[in-house]
Amino acid sequence: MKNPLCIVLFMIIGAAFVNMYARGSGDDAGRSREVVVYAYDSFVSEWGPGPELKRLFEEKTGYTVTLVSCGDAAEVLSRAVREKSKPRADVLVGIDTTLLAQARASGVLVPYRPKGADEHIPDDLVLSDDWLLTPYDWGVFSIICDTESDIAPPASLEELTGAAYRGRIILMDPRMSTPGAGFLAWTMAVYGERHTDYWERLKPNILTLAPGWDAGYGLFVAGEAPLVISYTTSPAYHQEYEQSSRFRALVFPEGHIRQIEGAGMVRGAGNQDGAAAFLDFLISSEAQNVLPLTQWMYPVNASVPLPDSYRAAPAVDRILPLPDGDIKAAMDRVLDLLSR
Repeated sequence: MKNPLCIVLFMIIGAAFVNMYARGSGDDAGRSREVVVYAYDSFVSEWGPGPELKRLFEEKTGYTVTLVSCGDAAEVLSRAVREKSKPRADVLVGIDTTLLAQARASGVLVPYRPKGADEHIPDDLVLSDDWLLTPYDWGVFSIICDTESDIAPPASLEELTGAAYRGRIILMDPRMSTPGAGFLAWTMAVYGERHTDYWERLKPNILTLAPGWDAGYGLFVAGEAPLVISYTTSPAYHQEYEQSSRFRALVFPEGHIRQIEGAGMVRGAGNQDGAAAFLDFLISSEAQNVLPLTQWMYPVNASVPLPDSYRAAPAVDRILPLPDGDIKAAMDRVLDLLSR
């Protein structure tokens, strides 16, 4: 005769396993409809493109998007690296030209060529042949000048080192900010191995290395300094919402660095199908139309019309190639120099 206690215990354990399986299946089903996107603060903010892109993507596909703000773009990548053994994100947004080498070396992304890439993305904006990243916008780094300040705008990158600009320049920490890394890359492209000499001359003129673009540009518009590193398109924002031409992007004869921002699929992502769908959507005309008045960058899709306010963004004829040197190693050298 079977032991009644054993039968009861077997029934309890069996019910528990059934419940655990059912709950796990439900979690898996829910995760298959959720796309977790890591992005930088301004992308996710209420005035950034994230909320509208989320709404449009959800309506179009039936997926649910969870936007996670990670700080600046460098912090998006570093968080994904920390979680590499157990990825939580499906998509990383904001990995740009200056971070591409680090992203590749980290192994946190897998290549994916989005549908419509040939139609929407010009060859010169493709970040790599293997499509480790999907480009979605681009901009040109520039020094922005407050024309109502008491300084004469510098006419070149070299003039930024002049005594007239002592403590008058706001830059961003290149470890945490893509504009910060972009400015460093700009000096490397112009001065080559002598870029540290340039930073030595520039050092007295730097008011602060802000932790990110939001903080640095906020100090600038608050009047803390009349010069800041940003993009040629930044004056378009002030023209659009303030009808103001107070802030002007300066074009220097040495040439400028172009930033291309990309998004990538996380290796081992919980929802790779959803990640692929999001990347497909990101380069569509529907998504690209959101970017000019929220991201204040040029969409990669050249067929997207630009607002009239973009006339405030000067054309840059000389775009410099990214420097051959190790940007991360250069960061260490420059930050050591600035700390002395």
